[in-house]
Amino acid sequence: MSESVEDRLKRLKIRSWRRGTKEMDLILGPFWDAHGRDLDEPTVALYEAFLEENDQDLYQWVSGQMPAPEAFLPLIERLRRHAGAV
Repeated sequence: MSESVEDRLKRLKIRSWRRGTKEMDLILGPFWDAHGRDLDEPTVALYEAFLEENDQDLYQWVSGQMPAPEAFLPLIERLRRHAGAV
């Protein structure tokens, strides 16, 4: 049985708030709460792939400490804008 859209969004919300590091909880959780339901399907799929990455890498990409994979750059820019980092 495939996952419903509602279940998928709920799962992504939980994964956004319950990361491996508190820093990523505080970046991804509020972002998802503010924008998750407004994201189009390709962006949700990209966000879902983003969440599969290691939290230490995610933090370094979002904070600009390390270059991010090109595929994630538009999403990272949105995260930075939301967090007030840009």
